[in-house]
Amino acid sequence: MHFRLIDTVLEQGPDRVRAIKQVTLAEEYLQDHFPTFHVLPGVFMLEALVQAARTLTDARGQPRMVLGGVKAMRYGSFVRPGEALEVDVQFEKSLPDGSVQFKGAGTVRRQGGGEPETAVSGRFTLRPLRIPPQTPAKG
Repeated sequence: MHFRLIDTVLEQGPDRVRAIKQVTLAEEYLQDHFPTFHVLPGVFMLEALVQAARTLTDARGQPRMVLGGVKAMRYGSFVRPGEALEVDVQFEKSLPDGSVQFKGAGTVRRQGGGEPETAVSGRFTLRPLRIPPQTPAKG
């Protein structure tokens, strides 16, 4: 399954990207999470950070990167339908195996303004997709 959680890239440089995810009740996964209290699942908050980071790796000529690890990921405020998750992802360093480390945070943007609240923050690593060699079928 392929889905896009980033609606708009607000700002992008060589080492940093800011993007936004608008959360609406039209998103099917919200019907189950939770039936009486719809919120953006934490794993989708992380996926929004990963997808934003991929815009940086794509621009650096490193396509086909996947999540390799997560460190110190913390969750705070809920993101509900009608609100937006604004993610800010920064490149930290490249590793010898081709992996890339990032620091990211997502804040809740509520209708009517107010102070932004942290929904997710932490560090994570993207690594190159490893496809095992194919062996010819015997037949």
